[in-house]
Amino acid sequence: MHNLIKDTFVPIFNSPILKKLDDSAILKKLAGQEICFTTDSYTVEPIFFPGGDIGKLAVCGTINDLSVVGAKPLFLSCGLIVEEGLEVKNLEIIVQSMATTAKKAGVEFVTGDFKVVEKGKVDKIFINTSGIGIRTKRIRLGKNFIKSGDRVIINGNIGDHEIAVLSARKQFGLSANIKSDCAPLNGLIEDIMKGADNIYFMRDPTRGGIATTLNEIVEGQRFGLLLDEERIPISPEVRSICEILGFDPLYLANEGKVIVICGKEDTGKVLSVMKRHPLGKRATVIGEVIKEDAGKVVMKTVTGSYRIVDMLSGSQLPRIC
Repeated sequence: MHNLIKDTFVPIFNSPILKKLDDSAILKKLAGQEICFTTDSYTVEPIFFPGGDIGKLAVCGTINDLSVVGAKPLFLSCGLIVEEGLEVKNLEIIVQSMATTAKKAGVEFVTGDFKVVEKGKVDKIFINTSGIGIRTKRIRLGKNFIKSGDRVIINGNIGDHEIAVLSARKQFGLSANIKSDCAPLNGLIEDIMKGADNIYFMRDPTRGGIATTLNEIVEGQRFGLLLDEERIPISPEVRSICEILGFDPLYLANEGKVIVICGKEDTGKVLSVMKRHPLGKRATVIGEVIKEDAGKVVMKTVTGSYRIVDMLSGSQLPRIC
């Protein structure tokens, strides 16, 4: 997907804004503020899973994409495509979940669309959400601000979402008491931005996990990233399932995590803010920016050796979305 976007959509659409490949587009400046805009489409099997559903997933994903560029999410659109036969009670549960999540995050649905297609043409329900937010002109976030010595921080355990969805399918005969981390991150990120001055980059590591996200950050850059395997937070349950099935947790999807790259001097401030928030109790430094190995992600393993963390050429798992 990464190559398809880079090699097909970006050159054909040929937009200077799109070429930045940010989670949200930074648009016109108005009265000291910038308008930010993002869109995403969601499909997941099953549509209900421990810790969430496709509706909550759609709202959180769009809110988080706005938040990681430093924007305050304000408005959402909701486009739904459902197949004939979807039970109305399930549709109502999903829509209510979207409304509850949006209200909790202080975001409002202002427009939408609804379509029904023949049975078999859609996997139960597809959802598209677009979001608009604003940010002040003084915010400066981007890869060009990252420098050697900066720290890489994450707000908690990785892999919970993907394992929760896979366990809900009951494909592997495993029973796991794992819930998706699906959550709106705007409150946490707002606290981080208020509590520290030297925040240089943020990204939510969704599909492809932290390995893919970190590779996207260093691609074509004059710096590399060094991870410490011992410091990467993974729950015992997720670690056990990964060992049984041969999965690498670095590539597991997350829906309530944010990677923050900040100045070394602000590391303590960021961790302190995160740990005071319900979504950041297990926040930790997982790596640092280095001059060596430009354009690469390197990991120091628990045995003390080093290995390159590549971007996958395919998927290590059954697709969940």
